[in-house]
Amino acid sequence: MASIAQASATISDLQIELSTYWMQNSSEITTQKQAHTTAELATNLILERTGLGSTLAKNTVPASTTTTTAGSTTTKSAHRDPVDRLEKHILDYIHHCTQHVKKVAETRVQLAKAQMAEFKALEDFEQIATPSQWNIHVLLKPKMKAWSTKNKNYRTVLKRIERTTSRGRRQQSRTNLHPDSDQITGRGFLAPAIINQANIKLTEQEHQLLKLGPRFIFDDPKTASRRRTTELATLKRKLEARFFEKKVSPGRPVEQFIAELDVLLQNLHNIPTTKKQIKSNKIQTNKSFDTLSSIIQSSQSSQSQTNIRPRKKKNYGRIVKRLKYKIHLANTVLRKTDKSKVFHLGTVDHYQKKSEEYMEKTKAYQCLGVADPLPDLIQRTNKYLLDLRLAKWITQKQYEQLSIKPNEVELAHLYYLPKAHKPGPPLRPIISGLKHPTIKISKFLDDLLRPLFDQMALNSTVTSGFDLVKQLRQWSRNHLKQETLFCTIDVTDLYTMVPQIEGVLSLKKMLDQLKLKQVGGLKVETIIRLSRLVMTNNYFSYNGQFYHQVRGGAMGSPLTLTISNCYMYFFERQIVNQIRNSGGLYFRYIDDIFITINWPVRHLLKEVDRWNKFDENINLSANIGSTVNFLDLNMENQDGQLFTTVYQKPSYEPYYLPFNSIHPLHMKKNIPFAMLIRAIRYCSTFQLFLNEREKLRMALLLNKYPNKIIDKQFNNVLSKFEINEPLTSMNYNKSRQKIIDSPIKEKLLANYEKSIFVHFTYCSSMKTFPIKFHILWEKYFDKSPINEVTPILGTRNVDNLQRRLIYTRSMTS
Repeated sequence: MASIAQASATISDLQIELSTYWMQNSSEITTQKQAHTTAELATNLILERTGLGSTLAKNTVPASTTTTTAGSTTTKSAHRDPVDRLEKHILDYIHHCTQHVKKVAETRVQLAKAQMAEFKALEDFEQIATPSQWNIHVLLKPKMKAWSTKNKNYRTVLKRIERTTSRGRRQQSRTNLHPDSDQITGRGFLAPAIINQANIKLTEQEHQLLKLGPRFIFDDPKTASRRRTTELATLKRKLEARFFEKKVSPGRPVEQFIAELDVLLQNLHNIPTTKKQIKSNKIQTNKSFDTLSSIIQSSQSSQSQTNIRPRKKKNYGRIVKRLKYKIHLANTVLRKTDKSKVFHLGTVDHYQKKSEEYMEKTKAYQCLGVADPLPDLIQRTNKYLLDLRLAKWITQKQYEQLSIKPNEVELAHLYYLPKAHKPGPPLRPIISGLKHPTIKISKFLDDLLRPLFDQMALNSTVTSGFDLVKQLRQWSRNHLKQETLFCTIDVTDLYTMVPQIEGVLSLKKMLDQLKLKQVGGLKVETIIRLSRLVMTNNYFSYNGQFYHQVRGGAMGSPLTLTISNCYMYFFERQIVNQIRNSGGLYFRYIDDIFITINWPVRHLLKEVDRWNKFDENINLSANIGSTVNFLDLNMENQDGQLFTTVYQKPSYEPYYLPFNSIHPLHMKKNIPFAMLIRAIRYCSTFQLFLNEREKLRMALLLNKYPNKIIDKQFNNVLSKFEINEPLTSMNYNKSRQKIIDSPIKEKLLANYEKSIFVHFTYCSSMKTFPIKFHILWEKYFDKSPINEVTPILGTRNVDNLQRRLIYTRSMTS
């Protein structure tokens, strides 16, 4: 403002000086003209009186005139040219500096005209409106104003976040054009949404697509429409079965219900987005005020489905096809990372090298070449089950449940997930065998045995960081001291290193300890035989070769987890007794162990070395200190006081399911709700909670969650636990204790006799489908023989980006 005032004063001074100069210059020119005229008249008079010839007069006068005029013109031009240039520059400068003022003035004039027109329209409406119409206007006015303010605030926050992230990315690109995994970690919100280790060149559209993450689903009504016929046929069979249970013929109600439901789904799957539809929407909004209330109610219930924006949609399908082709040509492997769950682009050579190193280190896999073991495996599995059936070790029902058909099975395949949070990065092997010949037996045994293990190991295992928080809080009240140590231990390659025979025998030890001779109608010996069949017949394909796993279990087979847990349970018995006899705390989650004890560091390290000699198959690597991380929990001992908070691995990405993903709304609402409950349970102080809450809010905003939904779900957390006031430093500890002590509600088992499950493929146009479905159900079956059956409506999703982009069967796919 000061510079503008100074410039204005300078311009005023120049204008005054210029006007003064012109006044002086004009008076001089006038005097010269008057003198010249007087001289000319005098000369003519003298010539007339002296009688000189006219020729002399003619020759003299023009010469004098020419001389005088030339002199005056030269004098005038010499002064005028620089003045003209100065005046032009000043006018241009004034025009440039006042242009924004002109625009502001024009905008204000236009705004004033619009307000005047709006005011006149409001006066006209007030005169002709009915009381109900005027009430609707009064109701909508503050809501529209509030919506405008919140929308403006949201856009402001979004722009700030975009500026921050883009600044971080620009800085990253300047400092390092080819980052490796070591440099990627630990940057919080500025960490990349994808890890492009292969340095493949991506277009902006392809980069934005991968940033949406593996779980993102784009709108695909065509797929939903293709599945409609099959889904309706399945529902029809279920309805007919329920009628037959009542010994009643389904009749016309079922046919009419399915037909009307088919029409409803067709309309939802084929909502047009053409200019014609947009025009019809505009016409609909211009209806008379007599129907305004009904329009508002219908728009609220339909979640504004008909308000289609006239802008071009992204063709995600085309981008996916182009990206798949580019990845294939670039000899690149696309995977989801092991922990952070974002996309990772690596080279085929890197995966091949790491795979060979892993197989050489573990020596758990035997290469069979190109001979497919699947036909022989199918035959041996069915024969083994038949022998058990003939020996009456399993029932006919169990035999039919576990036997396999050749056209329903396929061999498992091996693939790797990159551990992006570690240097290298190393790879985690996954054997995918959803249709493997032994998968039915594996799942059947795991369903029988896992509840028994959970019961046996209840006092030495945890299932989450929250379980450890409760145990640690209780222990620290009497045992936590300034010198108390925290220790976390990792078991190296547990699934692969557990011996197959000894692992199966650990199941027998468990059943003997629980004094069980039968489980689910199966004898202990039958369980052991079937478990050995599963563990010793892990075959898979990888990169065109077939392999047999001769050590450990397949990571992906359900029974492998239970066997590994049982093996570790009997390995750790001596350690658990030693720690607890010394007043310490010991808990394990699969291959992660947590210990806290009042021992010197040297003594604890010595004991860890001694434990490493218990079993050559179990290798323990320990991390000891006053601050440790276990699962998603960070613990710190500050002078004998316990502090806990949420732990985020170095590979942490601020990634949640994007809000614009085509998932049902309740799934997306549950994310901020569950994450805030975790923050309250884990954060031991109010300040730690505030920090975690703001991190969560920023991460959700980055994933396009509206601030209104975030705030509402945060408030729902307090409402669920009957906390009637906002959290403050004064009431935080009390409220947190209430949340921690609240029992976790167990899932209610569905009553299958009085429930029928219905699933349809979800797309963006189906937000109002549940309401319409239940209306149709009541219309046709409210007074039918199956009126006590409750329909439970579920959704099926179309393929997400992980399924569309990632192939795990071959390195070159």
